[in-house]
Amino acid sequence: MSMAWISALLLLQLSCYFNSGSCGKVLVWPMEYSHWMSMKNIIEELIQRGHEVTVLRPSSFIFVDVNSSSGIKFETFPSSVSREQLEEFYSQLLTKLINIGSIDSCLFCFLNSDDFSKAFSDNVHFFCKEAVSNKKLMTKLHESRFDVLLADPIAPCGELLAELLKIPFVYSLRFSPGFQVEKHGGGLIVPPSYVPTMLLGLGGQMSFIERVKNMIGMLLFEGWFEIFNEKNWNQFYSETLGKRTTLYETMAKAEMWLIRSYWDLEFPRPSLPNFDFVGGLHCKPAKPLPKEMEDFVQSSGEHGVVVFSLGSMISSMTEERANAIASALAQIPQKVLWRFDGNKPDTLGPNTQLYKWLPQNDLLGHPKTRAFVTHGGANGVYEAIYHGIPMVGIPLFGEQYDNIANMVAKGAAVKVNFITITSTELLNALKTVLNSPFYKENAMWLSTIHHDQPMKPLDRAAFWIEFVMRHKGAKHLRPLAQNLTWYQYHSLDVIGFLLAGVVIITFLVIKCCLICSRNFVKMVKKQKRE
Repeated sequence: MSMAWISALLLLQLSCYFNSGSCGKVLVWPMEYSHWMSMKNIIEELIQRGHEVTVLRPSSFIFVDVNSSSGIKFETFPSSVSREQLEEFYSQLLTKLINIGSIDSCLFCFLNSDDFSKAFSDNVHFFCKEAVSNKKLMTKLHESRFDVLLADPIAPCGELLAELLKIPFVYSLRFSPGFQVEKHGGGLIVPPSYVPTMLLGLGGQMSFIERVKNMIGMLLFEGWFEIFNEKNWNQFYSETLGKRTTLYETMAKAEMWLIRSYWDLEFPRPSLPNFDFVGGLHCKPAKPLPKEMEDFVQSSGEHGVVVFSLGSMISSMTEERANAIASALAQIPQKVLWRFDGNKPDTLGPNTQLYKWLPQNDLLGHPKTRAFVTHGGANGVYEAIYHGIPMVGIPLFGEQYDNIANMVAKGAAVKVNFITITSTELLNALKTVLNSPFYKENAMWLSTIHHDQPMKPLDRAAFWIEFVMRHKGAKHLRPLAQNLTWYQYHSLDVIGFLLAGVVIITFLVIKCCLICSRNFVKMVKKQKRE
């Protein structure tokens, strides 16, 4: 190793000791796709602060790539599920979710995909079982003496590993369907009267009908749709830990919940001290564009450009839909940069350039960008908020309906339905967002809110992980409600006691009244006889 590298490592270690108290060792149980991209930002920040980060991954994982970053250590264990099988599963799930997408929400996408949910749960269960039953791997993890575990609760097992390794753990997530994990695992209160259930596509102040829909949706999630096959997980956790427990009981031991959202995107709702909202932690100032792309952007003149991207998970679309979109884009004066991986549409205009990949954040931060056409993924929406760019939302699945509904409610976006999209509909939405100052003003207002925080979201996320490492947990922040049984939490024992007291007192009063009444009658009769 060169002297330069040795010096850099020494400086990193010294800065870590002075700034954070000590350099820690972090174990990570990740999730795929956008979940991994968001978590990776936290991991890289921890590495910058001098912490040693090890990502535990099955050999079949797709996005959690061992070659993606030289600063991250990867501990790969063999998996019985092949990478090809995993890719096929995600491809089928994505196709089904998009094809059955509702105009208003993705609730029925998930309710109709319960079989895929169980399959996903089974896949993660296989990975988890392979990890904890691998004696060589577990011995190595024990000997590594990690200080904290970072996990995404959408892929269970992190909490089990933390329990086996006897270390505290921190969660990072955007949401769970119906807030089931946050409610049952974190103790979060979600009143259906004013907190829209995720995947319903409700944003802002709900009308009476929307509150009815919200209540029905919440009941459906609670009573019918399971994120995980809880029975299998409960049995597996009990057998592995050698004591009777459940998945949610183990999840409840999380020290901190880092929710990848904030009040620029969300509407206020009840929270807890061990929940922190760190939405937009991946956002950063724009960097210069590649020269060819910069030249195209500059050629737009005073009209500026529109950035069009439906995310990394959409590789292609039908020819009819692509032509409808291209036709609408061809009719606006702005230049368009479209992330598109497919055959060139016949109606593509000279103002539109196709790209298989776009430096999205850098484009949204460019002074000539006027609007962003997006599927509504949280990462893209937050980049638009960060740079103050109004949106045309075309949600496809998942929480994208909710993200766009919130942006519409806050006056920063117009929504278009992907399934029924027409050239005229998209063109009208683009003209509305591009020509009305209302949308730009609201987007800039949200940007101001996002930037006006005492601490950057990424710094807050790193702070809380370091806090847990320094104090060996954060139990003083966890709600005491987690120590209660379900009937104690709802005060059913107290209500029962009070009702019993009222019944007993009422009985005694009535009994006394009856006795007094009988004695009085006897006394009156006696007086009459005398």
